[in-house]
Amino acid sequence: MRTTLEAVRPIELAEIREARTRIASTIVRTPLVHLEMGPDYPDIRLKLENLQPINAYKLRGAANAVAMLPESERKRGVWTISAGNAGQGVAYAARQAGVPCTVVVIKTAPESKINRMRALGAKLIPVPYDIAWKALEERSYPGAEGTFVHPFDDHNFIAGHGTMGLEILEDAPDTAAVIASIGGGGLITGVGSAIKALNPEIKVWGVEPETAAPAALSFEKGSPQVFKDFKQSFVDGAGGQSMFPRMWERMNFEKGSPQVFKDFKQSFVDGAGGQSMFSRMWERMKPVVDDYIVVTLDETKKAMRLMAEKARVISEGAGALPVAAALTGKAGKGPIVAIVSGGNIDMKKFCELIGASAT
Repeated sequence: MRTTLEAVRPIELAEIREARTRIASTIVRTPLVHLEMGPDYPDIRLKLENLQPINAYKLRGAANAVAMLPESERKRGVWTISAGNAGQGVAYAARQAGVPCTVVVIKTAPESKINRMRALGAKLIPVPYDIAWKALEERSYPGAEGTFVHPFDDHNFIAGHGTMGLEILEDAPDTAAVIASIGGGGLITGVGSAIKALNPEIKVWGVEPETAAPAALSFEKGSPQVFKDFKQSFVDGAGGQSMFPRMWERMNFEKGSPQVFKDFKQSFVDGAGGQSMFSRMWERMKPVVDDYIVVTLDETKKAMRLMAEKARVISEGAGALPVAAALTGKAGKGPIVAIVSGGNIDMKKFCELIGASAT
């Protein structure tokens, strides 16, 4: 594990383009499809990252980060901390590199994600949510061996996610807005960095669930905040209890400092939501995110059902947040690209959630 952290710096377009070449044989260039809603709705296009080999966008960052480790660090094996998708990404990349992988996994992660990490050969160390969040800040955990790959506060990880932005503007150069879920902040920082470098007029929106919205709170307060009343939901991996200051600095929120979200509640929205915004991530996000939207869990369930009915897309909670946000009208009439960040959800739970949305 590195003892000194690299200073936060902008993700350069050249780095994103280099990452694209580096990970091309590992990831899928995912399609951008139109969500047919009719003239009374915003023009929404779905970036289907649920079609990646691990059914989530995290493979982009993980593949780039593991590939860029010095051989001396990679051969020791790698480990990460995850609610499921980052763990799958790092495990997949580690398996391709022929090195062992350990994942400190949140105990409440969906069974589908836990099974996928095991199938990819990862050693799992289950821990409570608050312990995992603390380990993310400390970048250490007893029993986790090898080189630590941070699941979002890692420059190379973020550059890998930025490759998505290149694809979006190649397929939809008329894009007016892009919406991405906020968990740790790596996805929106990477995509936002590419989008703003290519066309700074395009608006980049973050979205969080009402049960875990530290970024929105940080926007309001002007500094990284802790979301004190966090509730775990089906939107794991998006939202949190507090805003990491380093990520805040890249997001450019209104109040200017990372904030704690006091009403954080863990819910069914796995893949989004958390307890805090890390200061380093705050710093990363500030320059590339224009605004935020908070949506309800009911709006998220309805978005999941809508994608299933209209586009036959199976999305986890975090992947549906951008569609829910687009449907509020706050991001305009479009064209809006909604990033469907993943589809790793237990099918029984998926059916329960979309069934409940019909009532």
